[in-house]
Amino acid sequence: MENMLECAFIVLWLQVGSESSDPENPGGGRLSLNCSHTASSFRGLQWYRQDPGKGPELLFLLYSAGDEKQKERLRATLLKKGSSLHIEAPKPKDSATYLCAVQTQCSPGTCRLYPNPEAAALE
Repeated sequence: MENMLECAFIVLWLQVGSESSDPENPGGGRLSLNCSHTASSFRGLQWYRQDPGKGPELLFLLYSAGDEKQKERLRATLLKKGSSLHIEAPKPKDSATYLCAVQTQCSPGTCRLYPNPEAAALE
C-alpha cells in the first residue's frame, strides 16, 4: 500500500532575482536566477524554460540539497530552501521565461495546493 500521495507541481515565484557578473558587459559573464520555496518536504525541484507561444520545456530536475547539473552554458544548483540557475555568457537566444517548480510530498488527506496570492493579483 502506498503511504504517500503524489501531489501536483507547485510553481513558486517567491523570490526571483538576477545578477550579471560584469555590469560593463551585460552580454558576457554570468546571469544568475534565484528561486526560493517554503515547502518543508519535497520530492524534487525543476527548472523550466518557456519561449513565447510555447509550452514549458524541462531543463533540470534536482532531488537533494547540493545537487548540481549542467547542460552546455546552463548550470542549476539545489539548496535547502531554493535553487539557482546560472547562464554563462548569456546570449539573446537565451531570452525566455524561466520557471522554478517543486514537487511536494504529503500524506493522504493532507495534500493541498497552496494559493499563490501574487498570481491571483494578476488576474
